[in-house]
Amino acid sequence: MPHLTTDDGIKLYYEEVGSGIPVVFVHEFAGDLRSYETQMRYFGQRYRCIAYNARGYPPSDVPSDGESYSQERARDDIRSVLDALKIDKAHIVGLSMGGFAALHFGFTYPDRARSLVIAGCGYGAAPDKRAQFAEEAEAVAKNFEQKGMAKAAEGYALGPTRVQFQNKDPRGWREFADQFEQHSTDGAVRTMRGVQKRRPSLFDLVGKMKTISTPTLIMTGDEDWPCLEPGLLMKRTIPTAALVVMPNAGHTINLEDPAAFNQHIAEFFHTVDVGAWRKRDPRATVSAILGR
Repeated sequence: MPHLTTDDGIKLYYEEVGSGIPVVFVHEFAGDLRSYETQMRYFGQRYRCIAYNARGYPPSDVPSDGESYSQERARDDIRSVLDALKIDKAHIVGLSMGGFAALHFGFTYPDRARSLVIAGCGYGAAPDKRAQFAEEAEAVAKNFEQKGMAKAAEGYALGPTRVQFQNKDPRGWREFADQFEQHSTDGAVRTMRGVQKRRPSLFDLVGKMKTISTPTLIMTGDEDWPCLEPGLLMKRTIPTAALVVMPNAGHTINLEDPAAFNQHIAEFFHTVDVGAWRKRDPRATVSAILGR
């Protein structure tokens, strides 16, 4: 199985298909590279597509040191993927935990991103939800510890922003839940505590987001409640950002409605690749409602 090594010595499992402009897919907490199978098949016909398992997700390494898991490490692991595969710049597509990593990658390594797709990004970002999110993240970690993934994953997969997937596509949701149950308990616990629980709020990153000049597509489902306001925040703050809100959709939008998800991104990639993506016109940000 193909592995690459990060700058701190962790081996990450990856898969690759296609040729052309590179695209790197960064998965969510409850998923792994298998979550991007539909995207790998679709975009692999036109692009060089790479998906990898984050640290803590076998067959990638599961470091025993909790300090090996952080938002900064998740961000830098994207860079390690590019470096190991000798890729100068790539389209970076991230969902949820992967969306946070893609955002941080965008304002830290702007010269390495051809574009950014930040989907389902915002859990725990609201200032009045920080304490609640940290408490819930710790409770989830303890639940995984005590019950193990095989028993605890089902409840997580039935969260209020995932039942939409179950209602639309029971077979697809079942496959997703079954794959989640196969994850490493230790890896999930350390990722939840080190990456999810400790990451900074998006509302504390406004200054950094304003510096992003890379073409950016924000995507969220309209029933992904924790991500709606953060999605608007990123749209308002990032001067190169567009926002897609998918109707009657929850958190796992690439699995819930892969055709629409892929089409939005395909159009975005095409616009970027032909050099037609533009920054927001400053006249669109004035405070007047009707103009003058």
